[in-house]
Amino acid sequence: MDTKLWDVRNYVDDLSTYPQVQDIITGFRQNEIIAIPTETVYGLAANAKSRIAVNKIFKAKGRPQDNPLIVHIYDSAQIDDFASIPYSETHRLMDAFWPGPISFILPLKNDVLAENVTAGLDSVAVRMPSERIARQLLALTQLPLAAPSANTSGKPSPTTAEHVKFDMDGKIYGIVQGFQVDVGIESTVVDCTSYPFKIARPGAITARDLERIVPGCVGDANYTSDKPIAPGMKYRHYAPDSPLELVTDVSQLTLKSSEALIAPLAELTRFSGHITYPLSNTYEDISGAMHNLYGALREMDQQSGITKIYIADYTHITGSEALMNRINKATSGK
Repeated sequence: MDTKLWDVRNYVDDLSTYPQVQDIITGFRQNEIIAIPTETVYGLAANAKSRIAVNKIFKAKGRPQDNPLIVHIYDSAQIDDFASIPYSETHRLMDAFWPGPISFILPLKNDVLAENVTAGLDSVAVRMPSERIARQLLALTQLPLAAPSANTSGKPSPTTAEHVKFDMDGKIYGIVQGFQVDVGIESTVVDCTSYPFKIARPGAITARDLERIVPGCVGDANYTSDKPIAPGMKYRHYAPDSPLELVTDVSQLTLKSSEALIAPLAELTRFSGHITYPLSNTYEDISGAMHNLYGALREMDQQSGITKIYIADYTHITGSEALMNRINKATSGK
């Protein structure tokens, strides 16, 4: 399959004027899968109502069939077609944070979405992205789009169209090329099927942010089932090809010539001559670290001769939960 590339960066103010926009819309309506930019990462999008289209997502990614997908919408009125919102607190959080990098798990209505979208669960995660290209595509297609990250399953998520092309060229119908993403890690996922709510996957919007809108709305997330209710809960994710290991104290680290380090810029000065990547300027720059994480992991995979990658520990910094969730998944706890 020849993967098409649509560079829409000069048309973000009005995507309907892009000369080939109808090709993209037709692709979605004919159950093709197309990578699109969002504010979090690039997503591998397809018609969430079509089992055929959703199957193509799982096949292209090599994704386990029990790993549910997030459904993307452009208007909250679309939710009524396939899910219910049992708590008024959910509406308050949606009003506060949508459009944006947060997904809400809601009770599912039957016979609307393809069953494989939810991996057979009786709930579905829903998100309204804020990225302009994604929002316009959702409005133009008039379809809810299932859209996991547009990468090979288990590998670092893509934050540029080039990352998508590296993983998916020849496997998918097309790639919509926008700009590098803003956030850099996947959305926060909030389980709203019971109250108080649970954080099923941490993201840039934190429990503290949610509690500022609805005090006391977040409870303990003690998931014991082997069946994940949201993406990112069960399987190894985000990992580069080279072995990746967390280092709690960079000042005590000695690098071999074949080893590399990802850390704040201030920590890299004594590693001149080694392969390094500045994840952020300082430890306190959590948003910068999240924005750069997947690019750093992918950059290291392009370096030849690396036998191990070390990555700095940000656990001691307030607000690092989402970043460390991704790092710990990528290192498998090493």
